[in-house]
Amino acid sequence: MEKLFIAIDGNSLVNRAYYAIQRPMMTKDGIYTQGIYGFLNMLNKLIEDYSPDYIAVAFDRKSPTFRHSEYKEYKAGRKGMPNELAMQMPILKELLKIMNIASLEMDGYEADDILGTISCFANKENIGTMIVTGDKDALQLATDKTKVLITKKGISDFDLYDSDKMMEVYGFTPEQFIDFKGLRGDTSDNIPGVSGIGDKTATKLILDYKSVEGVYENLENISSEALKKKLENGRDMAFLSKKLATIIKDVPIDFQSEKYAFKEPDYPALIEEYRRLELRSFLKRLADKVPSNALDADEKKEREGTDVSLLMNKKKDVKIRELDVEKLDELSKILKANDSLVINVFNNGSHRNTPEIYAVTFFSEHSLEYFHIKIKDVNDAIKLIQFIKESKMKLMGHDMTETLYPLLYLAYSKGINGDRGRFFNIEFDSAVAQYLLEPSRSKYDLEAMMFERFQIKFEQKEAQMDLFGEAGGSYIDEGLEKSLAIVDLRNLLVPIIEKEGMQKVFFDIELPLIEVLASMEARGFSASEDILKSQADELEKKLGVLRQSIYEQAGEEFNINSPKQLGTILFEKLSLPHGKKNKSGYSTDIEVLERLVPINPIASDIIEYRGVSKLLSTYAAGLVSAIASDGKIHPHFKQTVTATGRISCVDPNLQNIPIKQEMGRKIRKAFLPSEGSVLVGADYSQIELRVLAHLSEDESLIDAFKNGEDIHRATAARIFGVPKDDVTGVQRSGAKAINFGVIYGMSNFGLSNELGISRKDAEEYINDYFGMHRRVKAYMDLQVAMAKADGYSLTITGRKRLIPEINASNYMVRQLGERLAMNSPIQGSAADIIKVAMNRVYDKIIEEKLESNLILQIHDELIIDTKMKELDKVKELIKTSMEEAVELLVPLTVDVNTGTDWYELK
Repeated sequence: MEKLFIAIDGNSLVNRAYYAIQRPMMTKDGIYTQGIYGFLNMLNKLIEDYSPDYIAVAFDRKSPTFRHSEYKEYKAGRKGMPNELAMQMPILKELLKIMNIASLEMDGYEADDILGTISCFANKENIGTMIVTGDKDALQLATDKTKVLITKKGISDFDLYDSDKMMEVYGFTPEQFIDFKGLRGDTSDNIPGVSGIGDKTATKLILDYKSVEGVYENLENISSEALKKKLENGRDMAFLSKKLATIIKDVPIDFQSEKYAFKEPDYPALIEEYRRLELRSFLKRLADKVPSNALDADEKKEREGTDVSLLMNKKKDVKIRELDVEKLDELSKILKANDSLVINVFNNGSHRNTPEIYAVTFFSEHSLEYFHIKIKDVNDAIKLIQFIKESKMKLMGHDMTETLYPLLYLAYSKGINGDRGRFFNIEFDSAVAQYLLEPSRSKYDLEAMMFERFQIKFEQKEAQMDLFGEAGGSYIDEGLEKSLAIVDLRNLLVPIIEKEGMQKVFFDIELPLIEVLASMEARGFSASEDILKSQADELEKKLGVLRQSIYEQAGEEFNINSPKQLGTILFEKLSLPHGKKNKSGYSTDIEVLERLVPINPIASDIIEYRGVSKLLSTYAAGLVSAIASDGKIHPHFKQTVTATGRISCVDPNLQNIPIKQEMGRKIRKAFLPSEGSVLVGADYSQIELRVLAHLSEDESLIDAFKNGEDIHRATAARIFGVPKDDVTGVQRSGAKAINFGVIYGMSNFGLSNELGISRKDAEEYINDYFGMHRRVKAYMDLQVAMAKADGYSLTITGRKRLIPEINASNYMVRQLGERLAMNSPIQGSAADIIKVAMNRVYDKIIEEKLESNLILQIHDELIIDTKMKELDKVKELIKTSMEEAVELLVPLTVDVNTGTDWYELK
C-alpha cells in the first residue's frame, strides 16, 4: 500500500477555522482559542480519516516574497489577520511542536511554495501526497500521485482533486490552471490577469491554444477583434500574472521524509497545553487514546500548583466491604467520626418513571473504607433511605439530583416524607462546583473533569445492568473510582470557589437546592391522559382545516413540512417576494413568513400550521408517553445548564409549554392536583425590573415600586410627559417594551421592530427613558466597563458569568458581549432569588409538617400541590417565603393564585 504524506496549508486552514466559528472562544486568562480549536478539529479528522505516514504544516511569513518584488500590488487590499487570530498563531505552532508535527516557513516564499516542494520530493520517493488547503491556487499541483483537498466548510465539506478530476471539472490539466489564472487573474491575491477576460473566455482560450504562450502565438487567429484588442493590451499582465500564479517547487528545504514521519505526541505536555487553553473536548478525546504510562499524576498535580494529596493514587489502600442493610450499624461507627461520605446509587437509570435500585455505595475519606450495599428489594431500599435520613450523614456526589431522585421516588411511594427535616445533608457536588466556576460549559462529565484537573483516567467504564438486574463488569470498582474522584475534586474546587467569592451561592443556595429539585422530580405532576388525547384530537382537526386551506391557496397538495417544497410553492409558483435561495432551497423560516403575512394569507396559515403541529407532536401527543405508571409526569430539573443560573427542565420540558395563544395554554388543563388537593401558584411580579431598580439605585424606579404603581404606566407618563391617568394603551405598551428592552440591551433597531415604529422614534424613546432614568444608564455603562476590565459579570449573591465576547474585535460579537454584561447581573440575580425562595418554601413545608408539596418551578413561578385543609396556610407560606427571600431596595411582590388545574392558575 502506498504511503501518504499530508501537507497542510496552515494559514488557509486556521483562517477558515476562525471564521467558521461564529462565537469567540476565550480562556479565563483572556486567550482567544477559536482558530486553534477549529484547526485542531480539522487536523484530527484528517488524521483519523486518512492515517498518514507523514505530516507537515506550512505557514506564510510576513516578509515579502519574490511576487511582491515583481508586482507591488500583489495581495494589496487583502484584509489583515485580526488581532484575536494573530495571537493564536504562535500558540498553534507550539501545539504542533508538542504533537511532533513539523511546521515549515521560509522568508521569501509562501506556504503554497513549500507545499509544492514537499509534493515533488515526496513523489520522487514514491510517497503519495495530499495537499490540504482552502486556496484553489494549489490545484496546479494535482497529479496522479498528488491529490489536492480543497476545504469549503471545515473538513466535512470539501472537494478532492487529482489530474483526472481537474479534467472533469475544468476541462484542462492542472498545469494549465496556471495559464487560466494568467488570463483570468485572481481577485483574492490581486493578480490582475487580462482586463475584461472572465472564466468562460479564459477557459475557451486555454482549451483552444493550451497556454498563455499559445494564445499569444496564435493572436492573429482569434476572430473577435474586441477580444484580440483586450489580449494585445494585456500581454504584459498576462505573462506577469502567470508568473505570479505559479507555485515554486524548489524551495530550499531539507527534505528527509523520516523527519516528517507521523509520531505519537508528547502526551504530558499536550495535556497540560490543552488544559491551559481549556480545550476540554480534545482532552476528553485524548483520555481514550493516551497510554496510561504517559501520565504522572504527581507531576501533573505539581504543575497545576496545588498541594492536593490525590486519593486516586491511594486506590489500592481502600478497604472494600460488602454490607447487608441489616448491618448499617457499621456505617454508624464511621459517622461518629464526623465523616463525610460519597454516595453512589446504582439503578435502572433509563427508567426514570419506575426506578429500581440495585446497589448503593458509600466511601469514607476518613477511614478509606468503601461500603457496597446490595439492594435486594424495595424493603431494603426503604430501610437504607430511612437510615440516611435519620443519621444525617454528610453526603458528597456528582450530579446529585440524579443520584438522589430514585431514593426520594421510592420513599414517597411508600409514604415516607420529610416531616422531621430534610432527607439529605449535602456537603459537596462536583458537577455543581465546576458549573459555578465554568457556567458556560456544555457538560460536566466526572471522568473528563478528572482528566482535565489531574490527568487521571478511570480504569473502570460505566457499568451496565443486564436484564436480570445484575451489573455487567465491576460496578463496585466503578463506584470506588467515582468516589475517589469526587473527594479529589472537592479538595481542589472548594478553595477555588472560596477564592472566587462564590461560597455563599455554592453552600447556601446551590447545594440545598439539590434536594429540592430531586424532590420535585420524585413528587411529579399529575397529568390526565384522557384530556391530552382529547386535545390531540382537537389539534389534529385544526391541522386538517389549515392543511386544506394551504392546499387550496397553493393550487396543489405538497408536503408542508418540507422547506424545499414549501419554498418552491411560495417563491416560484406564487411568485411571492423575499425569497432567498441557498444550497438546500429557499429559506422559509419564521422571519421570512412574517414578512409575507401582509402580502398573502397563505403565510399566516403556514405559521399557524407550524404552531399547531408543534403543540400536537411535542405536547398533546408527546406528553402522553411521559406519564408514569403512577399517573404523573416526572420531569428532570437541571441546575448546571444555563450560564445565568436559571434552572432548566427536560424530559419533558414543562417550563416551555406555549401560553401566549389559547391553544397552547389549554395544554395546561391536563395537569391536575392530587386527590383532595388544589394547585397554588405564586409568581414574582416584574422581578427583573425590581432587581434593576435595586442594582441601579434609580430613585424614580424605586419610588414607583415602593408606591405600588403600575411601573409601565409610570414610565410612559415620564417619557411622554402626560399625567399617569391619561396614558394610553399604546403608550403603556411602548413603555413596557422599553422597560424590558433596557434589561436586554435592546437597540433602537430592536425597539423599532418591537413597536412597529421608525428607528428615529425608537431612538428618541430610548434617549428619553435614559434621560428620566440617568442612574439606570450609568449602571448599564458601568456593567459594560467592568465586564471589559474583568471578563465577567456578577449577581447580587456573587455568581459569576464569563463574557469573553465583550472584547472581541468583531462589532456584532462585541455588541452581544455588551448586552450580556447588561443583562446577566439582572437575569442571574433573579435566578438566585427564585432559588433562595425554593429552598425557603421547601423547608417551611417540612417545618410546618404539611402534606402539601412543591412540584414545579417555571422561571419566576412556583407551584404547590396543596391539600384543601392546608390551603390558607400554604398561600401565606409561599407568599411570605418568596417575598422575604432577599432584601432589596424595593419590595418583592408575589401574586398568588389557585386552580383545580394548571390552566386556572392564571
